[in-house]
Amino acid sequence: MSKDPLLSFDRRLLIAFFILLIFAAAARPITDPDFWWHLRTGQYILETRSIPYTDIFSSVKLGSEWVTHEWLSEVLTYWIFQASNYAGLIAFFALVVALSFFVTYQRCELRAPNAYVAGLALLLGTAATIPTWGVRPQMFSMLLAAVFLWVLDQHGQDKDSRLIWWLIPATALWANMHAGFPVGLVLILLTIIGIALDEYILQKRAIGQIWQRTQRLFLVWFLSIAAVAINPNGLRLYSYPLETLRSRSMMQYIQEWRPPDFQDPMFIGLIVFIVATFCTLAVSSKRALPSELVILSVTAAATLRSARNAPFFALVATPILAGHLWTRLAPYISDGQSVSKVGRQPGSRIRSVVIGSLLLVMVPLFAAGLRIRNSTRIQPLTEARDFPYAAVEFIKSNNLTQPIFNEYHWGGYLIWKLYPQYRVFMDGRADVYGDQLLEEFFRIHDGDKDWRSLLDRYGIQSVVVSPDTALASLLREDKSWKNVFEDQQTVIFTRVGLSLAPQS
Repeated sequence: MSKDPLLSFDRRLLIAFFILLIFAAAARPITDPDFWWHLRTGQYILETRSIPYTDIFSSVKLGSEWVTHEWLSEVLTYWIFQASNYAGLIAFFALVVALSFFVTYQRCELRAPNAYVAGLALLLGTAATIPTWGVRPQMFSMLLAAVFLWVLDQHGQDKDSRLIWWLIPATALWANMHAGFPVGLVLILLTIIGIALDEYILQKRAIGQIWQRTQRLFLVWFLSIAAVAINPNGLRLYSYPLETLRSRSMMQYIQEWRPPDFQDPMFIGLIVFIVATFCTLAVSSKRALPSELVILSVTAAATLRSARNAPFFALVATPILAGHLWTRLAPYISDGQSVSKVGRQPGSRIRSVVIGSLLLVMVPLFAAGLRIRNSTRIQPLTEARDFPYAAVEFIKSNNLTQPIFNEYHWGGYLIWKLYPQYRVFMDGRADVYGDQLLEEFFRIHDGDKDWRSLLDRYGIQSVVVSPDTALASLLREDKSWKNVFEDQQTVIFTRVGLSLAPQS
């Protein structure tokens, strides 16, 4: 690092600019359909002072097992909503995203001492993760994964680092925030494998020496595995993530569980990042370490299997990209330590710092504030556009007969707006419903040949779906069903012979 305090300050200004830019980009209106049932769950836990272990929100799975693995995230989400409404939630989760990449930037700087090079890698990595951002518990997995990687990097730099022991309570925290906690355990294991390969292949160490190098990490790994049990669901949480990974319906029907669709424009950032990373490795003047290749390969494969894993690949690959990009560009950069050489006189230098502060901090900070304000202002419009806002008002004003059949991605919204007066047929908790019910849901929704018998089997009395669905078209032609509400967003059908009466 440069010893010139003004140059160091210039560097910090540039870092602040990168992080504020990410913060502003992440401060978006809430569109995640699962947000609503998370919010209702947090409210339920706080009001009843109990964590549900069985389903309380649906009519078809009422009383079935529900592993409420995100309970702590949901409590925090509702508490912030209660204190500061949508504005606080949008700002808080944007901060979680920004902190994730701030921690990642610290790792980039270890490999690329030039702020421009480190910042370029950071922005490319950030762009790859944009489709996964939102007000959702998964953001805590991204932040904790970033922290795990930073601690593991620190351990790699200092063999006696005591920070590594903090991964044990961090794992316990993660297990109560989100079921993505196995990522942390995998990162520790991949680090152990990487160190062993580096020592064996590059340093020609003996097995005994490699064990001396990795035994502390092994102990941390085993204790972290044990720490997972410190959660309300106890040992049940060990098998839960494996069950979701094996679910064929989740992989087939839920978009973020599918492989990324590279024809979709929202994955352009991921394409660019993958290409930039592996092309930079190919032309780097420094040979990639076995440890780098192992962790890159595993996280890249996980991303190609499921788009929701893109943040973990980005967090792993961004510092590696920065390091190899720096080795390639360093000979062409005269002073890799400074980010500014404007003015040689002290007065001129101070003026440049003041101007830089305004341009690189105050302007993006002001823009971030406007972004939060605008996102909060248009949140009701976003809600009305993406969810059955008017239909909910109709349901509240009339005695809509239950059970109801509803759109999968509307279930959480209906839970937030109508529970406990109404229960849903389906919502985003795919693990609660299971493969068979998910497949039956889509057979009904898509108008397969047995759609009528399935509605009869579950005793469905009312249907709340999009007007352009196959089921809506079939019900319009079916004399045993009656259209009682319709707008551009939603159509509601009830069985003929059922009457609606305004609630008193």
